[in-house]
Amino acid sequence: MKTSTFPLLVVVVSLAIPAGAAERPMMQPLVPADNLADARALTSPLPSSPEIVEQGKTLYYGKGACFNCHGKDGDGNGPLAAQLNPSPRNFQHLGFWRHRNEGEIFWVIKNGSVGTSMVGFGGQLTDEEIWSILRYERSFAGERGPGMMEHGEGMGPMMGPGDGMGGMEQGGPRGGMGGCEGEACGR
Repeated sequence: MKTSTFPLLVVVVSLAIPAGAAERPMMQPLVPADNLADARALTSPLPSSPEIVEQGKTLYYGKGACFNCHGKDGDGNGPLAAQLNPSPRNFQHLGFWRHRNEGEIFWVIKNGSVGTSMVGFGGQLTDEEIWSILRYERSFAGERGPGMMEHGEGMGPMMGPGDGMGGMEQGGPRGGMGGCEGEACGR
């Protein structure tokens, strides 16, 4: 009896190719625990002005090339996103901004994020350029919701209106543990 190895090959190959990369759980800190306090203490020296946001936009699409992974609309669906696991962060997602402060995000852009494809850009971008990119990335969330936590708070208390979880109880395909997305989150 002659057996074919083709069906076995199809099974092995299909298991090796991820069906779809998932974003890291929304509540998981981006910065390693031993750097978290220092990262949360960082604050932007730049004003939140249209000029700074425009400078960040230029860097996002140019020198930083952030759009390749995070997408032209900051939705985490850039041209390279399908190849990455976990998938790039969705900057339109309010939960992303709600549960970390600007120092944490600055730290990740500068140093990278362990366990992801996010490499550090500290060798390619100045601190000022990173802060301006962060200002632009924040613009993807628009005026929906409370935005970033205040200086030093990071993933502090999360009680929202009515003593709920501030909309985070919805769970969603890109939000992961405790995350929400789409209509339920005011998107």
